[in-house]
Amino acid sequence: MNKASSFLSKTEIMDAAEQTLRRFGPDKTSVTDVAKLLGVSHGTLYRHFPSKAALREAVTERWLEEQIVVPLDQIVNAPAENALAQLRIYIARLIELKRHYAEQDSEMFKMYTDVTMEAAELIQLHIQRIIDQMSILIDRGVQQNRITQSTEKGVLARTIFYATSRFHHPAHAYEWQSASTRQDFDQLWLLLEQGLTASVH
Repeated sequence: MNKASSFLSKTEIMDAAEQTLRRFGPDKTSVTDVAKLLGVSHGTLYRHFPSKAALREAVTERWLEEQIVVPLDQIVNAPAENALAQLRIYIARLIELKRHYAEQDSEMFKMYTDVTMEAAELIQLHIQRIIDQMSILIDRGVQQNRITQSTEKGVLARTIFYATSRFHHPAHAYEWQSASTRQDFDQLWLLLEQGLTASVH
């Protein structure tokens, strides 16, 4: 065994897996391909990840955190006098990020799409991260008297997430090139805004 393989970290393995996935695509990439890039046996990788599926999920989880959650955190953490407007910016940014990676990082986006169908727990955790971020903005809007809290903020955030899912769920990626997509979102937001601001004085 290569001496260096004893000190191989999960991060190094995921870096190599991501590089290999982009080169060969998620359908054709094997654990052996990743091992070859690292110069180790595939058995070495199994000490860190018990299966190809586990490795794919770990890479996808990191990708979602770095490419989606962290940029959205920047919006949540930014001070704003109008949290309702900030919520719209947040959702628009979520949509923009998903669309960007569908077009510009197609292999990783395809893996994310595949994992969405295969790893329910991982995807539910990702969705919960998004809902938690939206809940913060909703709570901020309530404090500013810009949003009516007609129901618990987490429930409201989840409802908005699923109401807008056509624009950011990977299953709908084929629709995103439509010229009417932006107009459809604007119309949906008007309806959501009416509900969110009902009884606000």
